[in-house]
Amino acid sequence: MQKNKKFNDSYNITGNNILRIRKEKKVTQEDLCARMQVMGYQISRSDISKLENGKKFIADFEVYRFAKALKVSISDLFDGIDL
Repeated sequence: MQKNKKFNDSYNITGNNILRIRKEKKVTQEDLCARMQVMGYQISRSDISKLENGKKFIADFEVYRFAKALKVSISDLFDGIDL
């Protein structure tokens, strides 16, 4: 299995948008963590912090769950990203 690669020194490209949207909606990391756990996905507040700061890889199913927890479309999490 290939090791996760970085893009622009980050392990993910959606973390900045997760952070931005979370703050726009005035949702704390703890609240987002609770929303994710209610949906059956166990994630810690520190893992959310790592994702938002690009220090943790995010899988496609996690992107889906974050979009659902933040009540936005998946494309919103990719907004403004130019590869």
